[in-house]
Amino acid sequence: MNTKKRSIIMGIILIMALLSSACSSNNGGSGSKDTAANAPGDTEGGDKPVTLNTFISVSPRIEDINTNAVTKYIENKLNIKFDFDATPSANAADKKKLIMASGDYPAIFLSGDFTQAEQIDYGKQGILTPLNDLIEKYGNEIKRAFTEDADLKAAITAPDGNIYALPHINDCFHCWYSQKLWINKKWLDKLNLQMPTTIDEYYEVLKAFKTQDPNGNGKADEIPLSGAFNTWHGIPSNFLMNSFIYDNDEDFFFMKDGKVQLAANQPEWREGLTYINKLFNEGLIDKEAFTQNNDQMAQVGNKEGDNVTGSATGGHIGMYFSLAEGQERHKEYVTVPPLTGPGGVGYAGYYKAYGNGQFAITNKASEEEAIAAIKMADYMYSEEHAIMNEYGLEGKYWDKAKDGEKDVHGNQAKYSLRPEYWDISTTLNDTWDQMGITRRTRDIRESWAAPEDPFSQKGYEYRLYLETAKNYENKQPQETFPLTIFMEADDAKESIMLRTQINEYVRSNMAQFVTGSKKLTDSEWDSYVKGFDGLNLGHYLEIYQKAYDNKKK
Repeated sequence: MNTKKRSIIMGIILIMALLSSACSSNNGGSGSKDTAANAPGDTEGGDKPVTLNTFISVSPRIEDINTNAVTKYIENKLNIKFDFDATPSANAADKKKLIMASGDYPAIFLSGDFTQAEQIDYGKQGILTPLNDLIEKYGNEIKRAFTEDADLKAAITAPDGNIYALPHINDCFHCWYSQKLWINKKWLDKLNLQMPTTIDEYYEVLKAFKTQDPNGNGKADEIPLSGAFNTWHGIPSNFLMNSFIYDNDEDFFFMKDGKVQLAANQPEWREGLTYINKLFNEGLIDKEAFTQNNDQMAQVGNKEGDNVTGSATGGHIGMYFSLAEGQERHKEYVTVPPLTGPGGVGYAGYYKAYGNGQFAITNKASEEEAIAAIKMADYMYSEEHAIMNEYGLEGKYWDKAKDGEKDVHGNQAKYSLRPEYWDISTTLNDTWDQMGITRRTRDIRESWAAPEDPFSQKGYEYRLYLETAKNYENKQPQETFPLTIFMEADDAKESIMLRTQINEYVRSNMAQFVTGSKKLTDSEWDSYVKGFDGLNLGHYLEIYQKAYDNKKK
């Protein structure tokens, strides 16, 4: 293997590890106080440890969860002993289904990934224990979170008034706005083009990329716009549709006067498809963007020779271009703001959510175990654990920031990463690598010392912050439908079935209209819209409207 290929592979491994920790569960929350000195449930030097039989999904980077430094720290601090049912993250969902169906589930879940429907169902069966009283008695940090984040408590409270699970909270700012378009600034400058702000300007830029040889190799090999299918917001048509009507490519809902509507059967959706189809027909969108996966796109991005990619959609540019030291191609790209369409619309996709419930106590737990477990969960919502979970104990990968070190806002930083953190390339045993639950607020995430060069490998998170703040923050519609929402058990089961069918119908037809296998004639469009009747769209929207109205009460 030659040196360049080796550096690319190592760069991909590093950046996937970095983004896994950075973007694990893009959830809500706000600031938290440092609790290093007085962590809730601190019982060092107490009686015999309480053993907690605990299900946890284990990151592939962790060598041994039982001997892990963070595991031992938590056990010693809280006077508990973990008896882990540790499952590799790739198999955790299947393992959870199996143990819940068999009844052979543990007392505690730290990686339960319980949907809102599951929380209601298992709660009614008595399998999941309501946490309300335990939180009231022992949940200092949890109650702090409720106070500091006005939406959190309501978001995790089931319709019966009970809290059955706690989410992993990670205020990943750039993840909230992960539907991004990246453009080759080097090519713009070479062709004396301005950053596009409208769909018409972007069309002209793409034509220039295709016809004016911006990579200078004398070949017509440029790909003006590309992306990838079945990856993190990689399909170009969804970003572009936001210039016509809101499209978060998750549920295709948009709100109008408090009413839940489907974007994909509106006249604006047809306008958007017409524009995107024009780009496709003129060879301005990569034909592979609707079928290639992330790895295939990365092969194009990192191939030897001349760069051929003019712009690409994706949550971060490291999806497609190596960020390894010495690899410079990724530095050519900056983000494009939402493009304004004919109706003056230019939205950013918005993905802030609390996610599924991870921590839960089951009816297998004794009273003593339940108390120990809620104290453990409460500690895991502290700032100390938020730092330690991801970066380990102070002194190896991080330190308290020195006087004069500034955070992303130009204020005195609280923490600073050591160079050793960037040398991690395989496995480790001194962090939890974002397993279990934490409460990583924006205050915590943005209190680290900002690297001087945002285009360096270690400056990547800072670069994503800057791009998001510059081009996407607060550009979502004023009202958006929650990505996760509680509803009655029967409604939840029915909505899951309908949602799967409707979303598949929307996505497959979008691809067909964009590529031209279906024409946007009146008859074909009317037939497409009529097809929603057979999918029971009216009832589907009624279910979500009911859940939305109940949430607002």
